[in-house]
Amino acid sequence: MHRRDDRAGSPLCWRWRQKGDPDEPADHALGRSRGGFSTKIHILCDGHGHPLHFSLTAGQVHESTVVDTLLEGVDATLCDGDGEPVAWPVALGGDKGYRADWIDEYLLGLEIVPVIPSKENEDRDARPVAFDREAYRRRNIVERLIGWLKESRRVFSRFEKTAKNFGGMVKMAFIQRYLWCDLQYEY
Repeated sequence: MHRRDDRAGSPLCWRWRQKGDPDEPADHALGRSRGGFSTKIHILCDGHGHPLHFSLTAGQVHESTVVDTLLEGVDATLCDGDGEPVAWPVALGGDKGYRADWIDEYLLGLEIVPVIPSKENEDRDARPVAFDREAYRRRNIVERLIGWLKESRRVFSRFEKTAKNFGGMVKMAFIQRYLWCDLQYEY
């Protein structure tokens, strides 16, 4: 015992944690959903399964609230040095969780065709865009990307306490994915 009384000693490491980081969400992207305490990763990828941008939210946050954040984030990252867009999506696929009138209007305003199926309780003919079943079948590309991402131990188990650090691990997994894809196409 290094003290005469029963109180704890001083910490061995005097590192100060930075509190109130402006990039960190208040809930650290943690929340309750049907599956328990979780974080949702919303991913936007190209037609080959290459991740373009992602966003983290708490488990209880609905998917449709992040569509504009994803598109604005990918718009900022897919520009060249002059600010001109390098690539822009022609169509955007999503499941029924992304079905809303404002999403259709938002995507059509950006000249992107929404490939989102209608819900069971709504009139399919009232939508401004016809549903393209063949293009919707390509949505498995993002599902395979998410399945691959779940194989990364640090991502599926979320050891990090803050959303900023967890996002860094997701970016590291994406870097690994890009390096792996480069090796596949090497001659």
